[in-house]
Amino acid sequence: AGLSVLFSFTIGLALAITLNDKRLKGKKIYRTLLIIPWAIPAFISALVWRNGFFNETYGVLNRFIVQGLFGLEPIKWLNDAFWAKVSVLLVNTWLGFPYMMTVSLGALQSIPEEFYEASSIDGATKFQRFRKITFPLLMVTVAPLLVGSFAFNFNNFTGIYLVTQGGPAIVGASTPAGATDILISYTFKLAFEGRGQDFGFASAISILIFIIVAGFSWINFKLSGSFEEVSR
Repeated sequence: AGLSVLFSFTIGLALAITLNDKRLKGKKIYRTLLIIPWAIPAFISALVWRNGFFNETYGVLNRFIVQGLFGLEPIKWLNDAFWAKVSVLLVNTWLGFPYMMTVSLGALQSIPEEFYEASSIDGATKFQRFRKITFPLLMVTVAPLLVGSFAFNFNNFTGIYLVTQGGPAIVGASTPAGATDILISYTFKLAFEGRGQDFGFASAISILIFIIVAGFSWINFKLSGSFEEVSR
């Protein structure tokens, strides 16, 4: 969940900074193209990635890049624990960066130009302006959304189940746990798949999930100042 947020935010912010450049031409076209992954339903994108990109024999990644471009042995994207995790991160990043780009672009456009003009007069470099002006002001708006995005990825059953189904299975595990399982997909397996319907154990984990997500929500409310608004 943390890496999914980090990668999608980093890519989204980089694209937002690029699209926010006044010298860039054709911004509307680029924005339209870059927002397509967000517009397409997540379950369709997940299935396309699973069957079209991660297929060990006919997948685009193996056939044209791993084997075709580099001449290497095909990667077992969904049957190896490490590469299965990489696969999930790739899909989550693909689905998440348009949202982060849109949010970051809106936050960047709300920063007054006077700050940059004053810093230029003082001789600040582009990196210094980003570190001292852009990023701190950006985080005021984006930080609560990052926490919310982390909570979403922490509980993202669709992304896990449609891409890897939680697999590959952990050898020797006493319960039906997989290398890419998260708590919600593990709970689903306990309750509805595997060797039996362990509703008691699944219910206990569901309560744990509720406590964790409630904690994220509390942090989100604190960062967004929602409690202060209510008290006023």
